[in-house]
Amino acid sequence: MKLHIGVVNAILAIASFAASTVQAQSNMDSLVLNGAGATFPAPLYKTWIAAYHKVEPGTLIKYAEVGSGEGVKRFLANTVDFGASDAAMTDAQIASAQHGVVMVPVTAGMVALAYNLPGLNGLLKLNRNTYAALLMGKITRWNDARIQATNPGLNLPDREILLAVRQDSSGTTFVLSNHLSAASPEWRDGPGTGNLVRWPRNAMFARGNEGVSALVQRSVGSIGYVEYNFAKRLDLKVAHLENKEGHFVAPSERIGVATLAANIGRIPADMRAYIPDPAGTDSYPLISFTWLLLKEHYSDKSKGEALKRLITWSLQEGQNFSGELGYIRLPTEVAKRSNEALARVYTSP
Repeated sequence: MKLHIGVVNAILAIASFAASTVQAQSNMDSLVLNGAGATFPAPLYKTWIAAYHKVEPGTLIKYAEVGSGEGVKRFLANTVDFGASDAAMTDAQIASAQHGVVMVPVTAGMVALAYNLPGLNGLLKLNRNTYAALLMGKITRWNDARIQATNPGLNLPDREILLAVRQDSSGTTFVLSNHLSAASPEWRDGPGTGNLVRWPRNAMFARGNEGVSALVQRSVGSIGYVEYNFAKRLDLKVAHLENKEGHFVAPSERIGVATLAANIGRIPADMRAYIPDPAGTDSYPLISFTWLLLKEHYSDKSKGEALKRLITWSLQEGQNFSGELGYIRLPTEVAKRSNEALARVYTSP
């Protein structure tokens, strides 16, 4: 019996050693790229990562959707290989980056005001002053005269408006607040623009686009701002918003493409393109590029080159996934300029 037990233990030890050797070899064969940041484009990034694994199976890409503010923080702390943000980095942030910064727009999306109002018998329209006042907590009930003025045929209930907002540092919040600062002097002089802004006391807070979407989905009488993709996936109703030309427009792939096309001349050379109040008859007012944040210099050549291959693929084949997921395919001219920005990333052995 003792001999038998000894033989078994020896076999188990050999098997354990063999398994650890295989795992070690597997780890050596895989290149791991770590990224973190915006929740806004996370569903698209995850789709890209899954598709790209078939192109380059030896590269393992991990992406943590922690919000734009945290993504910038981790990128500057050099704890990730790349960051992601819906708000371009500031001059001060760029100056503090040890390895330099190259910001590459890789997709664009729209922020929707999603609401939960059963029995409304129509689509909600909100003019610029109304949705600014509503988000500041100055319109508190759904049957307010200012909402009724643009929705005369709707069955607006005498119900409290429940506002669902982000509690984390968020590029989605930046896109919304940047637009509101351009469209509403009252907002500009009040909450202002930022990844974090002051919301009414009775607002419901959640983390990420997923958290706000879930709040709206389960809270009758609620309205919240989310990336259009999340509203589309959950089949949430979204408001038609008044644009700069006075037209009420809802987010869609066609509208997103038209908005970018009408405003392409406003994109600066450094690609920090904000379009806070887009021009154009069919333009949707809440639209933004979203950026990948790369080091200008990668001392790990294999990681730097792998990232460049991934992003080159994303700017070409990856764009084919945009529309079905609720994002906007980059116009040819923007994709060209993104590739030129990517070329500034260099590596050394």
